[in-house]
Parts: sequence; structure tokens; C-alpha cells
Amino acid sequence: MTANRKITILGSTGSIGESTLDVVNRHPDRFQVFALTANKNVTKMLSQCQRFQPRYAVMLNSESAEQLSKAIQAANINTEVLSGIESLEKVASHPEVDAVMAAIVGAAGIRPTFAAARTGKLVLLANKETLVMAGRIFMDLVKQHNATLLPIDSEHNAIYQSLPHHFNGNLTTVGVSRILLTASGGPFRCSPVTALEKVTPEQACAHPNWDMGQKISVDSATMMNKGLEVIEAHWLFDAAPEKIQVVIHPQSVIHSMVAYVDGSVIAQLGNPDMRTPIAHAMGYPDRIDSGVSALDMFKIAHLDFEEPDFKKFPCLRLAYQALATGGNMPAVLNAANEIAVESFLTQRIPFTAIPAMIEHTMQSVKAEEMTTLEDVLKTDAIARDIAHDWLTSLQ
Repeated sequence: MTANRKITILGSTGSIGESTLDVVNRHPDRFQVFALTANKNVTKMLSQCQRFQPRYAVMLNSESAEQLSKAIQAANINTEVLSGIESLEKVASHPEVDAVMAAIVGAAGIRPTFAAARTGKLVLLANKETLVMAGRIFMDLVKQHNATLLPIDSEHNAIYQSLPHHFNGNLTTVGVSRILLTASGGPFRCSPVTALEKVTPEQACAHPNWDMGQKISVDSATMMNKGLEVIEAHWLFDAAPEKIQVVIHPQSVIHSMVAYVDGSVIAQLGNPDMRTPIAHAMGYPDRIDSGVSALDMFKIAHLDFEEPDFKKFPCLRLAYQALATGGNMPAVLNAANEIAVESFLTQRIPFTAIPAMIEHTMQSVKAEEMTTLEDVLKTDAIARDIAHDWLTSLQ
């Protein structure tokens, strides 16, 4: 592994970003923080700059960048503060950067992640939207510019670890029959459908196993998070939709599995802590300490598995539908979901209206192919407008 690998962390103030910095902190001889980026969390960004002394700190929000700049100067920290999407692209593609942790949640993370791939970086991908919205375009870009792509999602990282080292992008040639994508089932796995109408944002964000941001927590509660991961797995491993099976596994100990034609099933197990996949990808091909405690098999005692309920969690069905349709439909799905989750968190729609808004938006957009990032962003804008109009019609 490259000694003192310089890394840009896109989304450093989020849960993935903080876990990444924890791993960096454990290995100062291996990693150097080149740039940190966030949307508008000035307080946390200032603290991170004090600790890691990056060359650049980028705030997407211009007012937050101005506040941070004043605080940086007052604290006499030698970090240059930048703002805006172009600055995110700059620190993701800078010639001195070796690796980019792409951990910005939502569509805002696509452009800097593309910039990292376009300049041949080691891309540590935690941003789902890059593959969900622009899977084919992004994967072509990775190949064209000889970038290296390692998945950070615990499930996809587990699949990556469970595939043969000589995996060349063709599952058939390495004897894979299915990818088994595990899911905790979220906080409402055992709740009756009739109880979901009155779910509050606080209840939806109370994940039983993982400590995540609000948006991802709600996605887990609706199982859209797993639907997005199905789409990601399709692009990461060139797996047909029917070869990707979702398995409910409440303990979140098995992070995913790969089934082979000889009857073998290889799984990656570990405590539910994102530092494990982060450390695996950051240190690859070496194994490095993540700070995660060892798995106690005797304490676990048993592992449970269930089939997902597509009627109870229609978002999972809609994700499979979008993947089967292809083209622009996964981007439409993602955009509508972002608006729906935001609307739920601000209590403008009930929990059960999330899939209704998504399905309406998907039915309102004509399916067509996309060939450029501009096509993707245009589709995203159209879908958001339709979702907003649907929301307005409810008022």
C-alpha cells in the first residue's frame, strides 16, 4: 500500500466521514488528510480541521464557508477554505490526492465522485446515488480512466470480500450463482402494516443496529436503502436483477453472502460498525486495525433469516422495478425518494406516503436512456419537480 496515502473525504462531518477519520487517526503513518468537505456544519468542520490540519476545507454552502474561514483564521489553522460544487470537484481530482472517500449523501455527491474517477483516483464509494442514478456512465468512466473502485457500504464490501481475488467482473466465470444481500429489516420489521401510518420521524430514525444519519435511517425503515443497494450491486458486480436476492437478517452480523454453483455460500461476518468496511477499503490490499471489537460468536448464539415482505415494504419492489426498467428510471426513483424522505422528516407527509410519492413520480416520467452526466442531472431535476408538485397537491 502507498505509504502516507493522501485522502480527500467528501462528507467528513457525516457518520461515514467521522468513522473514516477515526481510522485515519489510528494510522497516522499510513494516511494524511488532504481535504475535508461538508455542507454547512461549521462547528464540526472546525474541530476536524484543528485535529487533522488538512490543506483544504470545502463547504458546499457559501455562508458556512465564510463562517468557517473566519473561525479558521481566528484559530490560526493553516487550512484554506473553499466553497461550492466546483471546489468539491477540485479537491476530489487534485493531482496530489491518492484516494477519495465519497461519502456525501444524496445527488450532491455525484459530481465530485465523477471528478475523482475521471482523474484515476482510488475511489472509496459510500455515496449510493452515484451508482443508482448514473451506474452505467460511472462504471464506464472508472474503466476508461483506470480508476480503482472499492465499495464502502457494508453489504457491498462484504460481497467484494466474498468474491474470488481473481474476480474480473464476470460472475459466471468465477462460478457465482447468486448474491445474497442481507438487510436488518429496520425498526418496523415486526410492526403490522396498519401501524406504519402513524410512524413518527423519531421512530423511523431509531435503527436497531446501525448508527446512521436521518436520511439513511428512514431509507432503512422503508427498505428503500436495500432497494438502492440492489441497484448498486447490479453495477458493481455486473449482476442481473434476478441474481440479487435480499435476505432479512435482523442481527446484522452477516453483512452479505455470495452463493456459488457448487453449493458453497461464502459470507463476511462482523460487528455492525462501518469502520470495518472503511478500514478494509482504505488499507486494501492490506488488513489494518479498524478499532472494531472482535465478533463474539458465543454471545451472538444464533442467526435468523427471513424473506422480505414486498407488500409491507413497497419501496423495495419499486427499486427492483426501476432496475428492471433501466435507463433513467433508477435516477427518477432516487430523486423522488429524496423528496419523499425530506417531506416525511418535516412532517408534511405520513410514512406510508413515501412509496406513494415515488410510484407517482416513476409513472409520470417516460423511460429513456441516458448517456451523459448532464442527462442524469436533468432527469433528477424533472423528477424532483414532479414529486414537489405531487406534494403541493396534497396540501
